[in-house]
Amino acid sequence: MSAKAISEQTGKEFLYKYICTSSAIQNRFKYARVTPVTDWARLTQDHPWLLKLLDQNHFLMLLSFNLSYQLIKRRGKLGLVGINLTLDQVKVWLKQHLGQETTIANAKGILKNFLIEPFVPHKQEEEFYVCIYAAREGDYVLFHHEGGVDVGDVDAKAQKLLVAVDEKLNESDVKKYLLQYAPANKKDILASFICGLFNLYEDLYFTYLEINPLVVTNDGVYILDLAAKIDATADYICKVKWGDVEFPPPFGREAYPEEAYIADLDAKSGASLKLTILNPKGRIWTMVAGGGASVVYSDTICDLGGVNELANYGEYSGAPSEQQTYDYAKTILSLMTREKHPEGKILIIGGSIANFTNVAATFKGIVRAIKDYQGPLKEHEVRIFVRRGGPNYQEGLRVMGEVGKTTGIPIHVFGTETHMTAIVGMALGHRPIPNQPPAAAHTANFLLNASGSPSTPAPSRTASFSESKPDDIAPAKKAKPTAPLGKSSIGNDC
Repeated sequence: MSAKAISEQTGKEFLYKYICTSSAIQNRFKYARVTPVTDWARLTQDHPWLLKLLDQNHFLMLLSFNLSYQLIKRRGKLGLVGINLTLDQVKVWLKQHLGQETTIANAKGILKNFLIEPFVPHKQEEEFYVCIYAAREGDYVLFHHEGGVDVGDVDAKAQKLLVAVDEKLNESDVKKYLLQYAPANKKDILASFICGLFNLYEDLYFTYLEINPLVVTNDGVYILDLAAKIDATADYICKVKWGDVEFPPPFGREAYPEEAYIADLDAKSGASLKLTILNPKGRIWTMVAGGGASVVYSDTICDLGGVNELANYGEYSGAPSEQQTYDYAKTILSLMTREKHPEGKILIIGGSIANFTNVAATFKGIVRAIKDYQGPLKEHEVRIFVRRGGPNYQEGLRVMGEVGKTTGIPIHVFGTETHMTAIVGMALGHRPIPNQPPAAAHTANFLLNASGSPSTPAPSRTASFSESKPDDIAPAKKAKPTAPLGKSSIGNDC
């Protein structure tokens, strides 16, 4: 499961379109999105209810919805919700907030998206809280009879009901377990709405769906604030209902075209290619093979004090071709050679021991990219640290070492004799860089024949490190005489 946040506008659109309930849901599709390039004349033309409400002396509520991408709460307390405004007042309010940088916790970002909705006059006792979220044992439904901005710790205060896998939610259970403290005259409406909401949650593969406040008046049900995540891997099941759903970046992080490019490559490939840019000005970049390894390397970088300099997160795996690896590598090299860093930059090409990926083929794609970017890499003082194992890994390490020699780029290459994350400590200066690694103490130094030649390529590791002196080379040993026919012999090559 890949749970990804969707915008509040997308979540409300799904709800208004597909929820099935006897509760009367009000203000369906009455929301208008405002961005820095919004044409107000076109906006009122596309949303005539804006002018209709003003003609009836009704007012508007305006909230920043790009914060809901990251499920950030308390927008009202942060001063990012305008209430009871006329359209002219909305324009004035937006001039003070739209396009402005704001800080929430440790995240800094530009406010680019706002929603305008009809203002709903109501009483505090008409506000409720409802949330559904996925867990290993099933889906939990939370309800609290006192919703709103001051709802507090809902995990401790709300009524909770577990709906096990393959079970259904019914109105009698909702009334019995969730609505004990709800007003008696609203229990039927709330029970019908919560059951309809749960069915929607299951049908559209939500993993998280929260409404706070959910307002229930004599006129019906109003969805004032919504936050949601969906299982992105269900796209092939829900494509008809989802459409081209947008997964916006979290607040404080911009979307980059390079991320979209890699996502497109990933969608067209049977391999896995992922890229997320965390800090384009950072000095520590990674190109890691394997999803698990990518987490281990990122955690190690953070543990060793590189959290503020970690530039990206991503991985390539599933036996990508040489061309796919080349496209992936050149994208990362292009990004990391755009801005100089006073301390130079680091590229960690890491991975564990592959099961079936041809390491030599993937490394040849990376080598092609390094050759193409050798000028910018030297200009930006990039040092490269490599650690890998798996089928044909020795050939892969050999070509990686050779490109370091021919281009003059400092490339430090290690195989399975070196711990997977040791290169992180070397790159960050926490441990020395050995000139010659110890020989691998196992018998798995096999090579796959990637050249098509009937002969097996000879293993070579020394090309990746400092050259051995002639005096250091041990003389060849004389071959031992073979055992006579008919007698068994015990040797080292069992």
